[in-house]
Amino acid sequence: MTTTTAAPAVGVPVTDRTRNEKRLGWKLTAPAVIVMLAVTAYPMMNALYLSLFSYRLTDPGAREFIGLRNYGVVLSDGLWWQTVFTTVIITIITVAFELVIGFGFAMVMHRVIFGRKVVRTSILIPYGIITVVSAFAWKYAFALDSGFINNWFGLGDFAWFGGRWSSIAVICLSEIWKTTPFMSLLLLAGLAQVPEVLQEAAKVDGATWRQRLSRVTLPNMKAAIMVAVLFRTLDAYRLFDNVFIMTAGAQKTETVSFLAYRQMISRTALGLGSAVSVLLFLSVVAIAALFIRGFKVDLSSVRGR
Repeated sequence: MTTTTAAPAVGVPVTDRTRNEKRLGWKLTAPAVIVMLAVTAYPMMNALYLSLFSYRLTDPGAREFIGLRNYGVVLSDGLWWQTVFTTVIITIITVAFELVIGFGFAMVMHRVIFGRKVVRTSILIPYGIITVVSAFAWKYAFALDSGFINNWFGLGDFAWFGGRWSSIAVICLSEIWKTTPFMSLLLLAGLAQVPEVLQEAAKVDGATWRQRLSRVTLPNMKAAIMVAVLFRTLDAYRLFDNVFIMTAGAQKTETVSFLAYRQMISRTALGLGSAVSVLLFLSVVAIAALFIRGFKVDLSSVRGR
């Protein structure tokens, strides 16, 4: 059985309809882009400006221009690379699990017939809970003195927040529980774009459920999967709330966002903290570029061309 996705057109001239759609797209997104730039441009440029100075909030009179020296200090420090490693590990684990579990939830929401609204609402409840509230709930559930997880599973006095990897496991679990519904919502939109006629044709050809999934459903959902994974990867890489509430960076659980916070707020080193923030922003841009190039999604096929 062959894959039933249409091959992307190569060398096809751009039509007037495509040009009009692109112009309409720019017109529709322009107001949002302008507002976002107006809100974020100044903080971004100010952070870039401050990163070029040796500047402590407790001694503003001693501010000194040092160029790119802050970036050299950050990149040559082992703490930065340890933090990046921790952030990448948390990002990979959470996004991978969310993709698999979220796809399962999306299939359920897409195929369920009876009680569809109840099922969809139930699945989306965790995403509606404030992140801080969710983080506190998970912290107390795994706490050594007030938690119930150890009693349920007979783990005795196991200190979840007493080690690096056990702390990271709890952080990942809380993040997966909280944001999997968001992933499933994006994948549900992708499932709705898979033509039902292709599924029926595959059934007529004698394809099994697994063959239809791998050769019909997933190839036609490539754009939706890219968007879902990209959004969640960028969001997970900027993780801050769970780390701040559960461990406060202890046991080597600092993420890049938490490192920037600690440098700017706790140590009042505005220049060094701004350099970390700029590096975080550049990392996010690099991740987005790698995803877009790696997936190589032809969005024209999503529009039915």
